[in-house]
Amino acid sequence: MHVETIIEDDRWTGAALSEAAQSACAATLSHLGLEGDYEISLLGCDDARIAVLNADFRDKPTPTNVLSWPSEERGAEGDGDMPEPPGAGLTGMPEELGDIAVAYETCAREAEELGKPLADHVTHLLVHGCLHLLGFDHIRPGDAALMERLEVEILATLGVADPYE
Repeated sequence: MHVETIIEDDRWTGAALSEAAQSACAATLSHLGLEGDYEISLLGCDDARIAVLNADFRDKPTPTNVLSWPSEERGAEGDGDMPEPPGAGLTGMPEELGDIAVAYETCAREAEELGKPLADHVTHLLVHGCLHLLGFDHIRPGDAALMERLEVEILATLGVADPYE
């Protein structure tokens, strides 16, 4: 598992985004029993940049905490069903799972409002984004329940408290 990180906002360097992403994404894949050579691209940006991305890809011209773009559609057909796992990729080439972007100001503001350490909140958002890359979603009720349960389980392995309590 490798996370290729691009830092556009230097505040992410001080927040150890690269290390948090590697840990969160590896824990997510491990929890799901995925043992291949996988790669994720991560952008650590600010609110202005993520607002442009949110407008371009979701028609919502406002900042958000995390966005993700899976390399392919992996979603489950049935509400609450597990998505199909990604392939293992070609020998010597990692399977690209997709891209994640996180915005510093929104993440920091949310962490403060929630009374949680920034590192814990960002770890939650990285697990959340990684699950999206793997085909999980939270639009339908069963899918949302599955995704939330997995987030809580994965975060527990990382020593992060249940974000939904």
